[in-house]
Amino acid sequence: MRTVETADHVIIGFVLGRIRAYSDLLKFRLSALVTFSAIFGYILGYTGVNFGWSGLLGLSLGGFLISGASGAANEIMERDLDKLMKRTQNRPLPLQLISLKEAYWFTTIIAIIGISLLWFFTNPLTTWLGILSMVLYVFAYTPLKRVGPIAVFVGAIPGAMPPLLGWTAATGAISYEAMIIFGIQFIWQFPHFWAIAWVSDEDYKRAGFKLLPNGGEQDLNTAIQIMIYTLFLLPLGLLPMYFGLTGLNSGIVATVCGVLFLAQTFSLMRDCSRKSALKIMFGSFLYLPIVQIAYLLDKMP
Repeated sequence: MRTVETADHVIIGFVLGRIRAYSDLLKFRLSALVTFSAIFGYILGYTGVNFGWSGLLGLSLGGFLISGASGAANEIMERDLDKLMKRTQNRPLPLQLISLKEAYWFTTIIAIIGISLLWFFTNPLTTWLGILSMVLYVFAYTPLKRVGPIAVFVGAIPGAMPPLLGWTAATGAISYEAMIIFGIQFIWQFPHFWAIAWVSDEDYKRAGFKLLPNGGEQDLNTAIQIMIYTLFLLPLGLLPMYFGLTGLNSGIVATVCGVLFLAQTFSLMRDCSRKSALKIMFGSFLYLPIVQIAYLLDKMP
């Protein structure tokens, strides 16, 4: 009896280990955040009498799988570089928890399923934007990380696509409202990316990644760049209210969050420390979902 129980535990442990490995390969948490932004864009843009639940479900699953496929392809391409960095050396491919052949098949299958879900449950515009986002992330942003900080600009485009995908899935068109929510997330990418690059600078240098601006130095010039882009979020955060997309309450929330986010950059300009950059990084994680939730709540009757 004990032998059978032990065998069962081994099998269960193996299955759970495989699930965790594939979850890590598709960057589950990042893909979930991407999906949340897409859902935000969908709900904000939807104006029909009867809510489009099938479109939302197709967008959510399709967007999650496309994001996961992009993340998995990124890990395939950077598998040798991931071995050099502490933050990535425990990923499935460096640890050989998943074979390279398995990773290729898994990535291809979930990409095809994700694209198919967008095609059948949303519309062609959303599907093509999703494909564009994946292509830019995998074939432009990923190799450019070793070229220079231009990678941050390129990576900010697919990084800001989720709310745009949500809006087009709901409306079938790219409007000025869609470009506003795209623009907010696009500009947010810069302090977000650069704070991560500052915190992980030692690791990134091992892999040859060059993401910090101004020659890649952790200095006042870089801190000022981070401050400037964070400052842009203040007027951008008020645009949904100005154009009647949301109301006053969300404008206040966006302003307060923007001021608090901006205040963290002054600390970085003062001491240029990793601790201050870490605060900006965590601040960026909080800013975007809080502001997006505020926009949604403000739209609801």
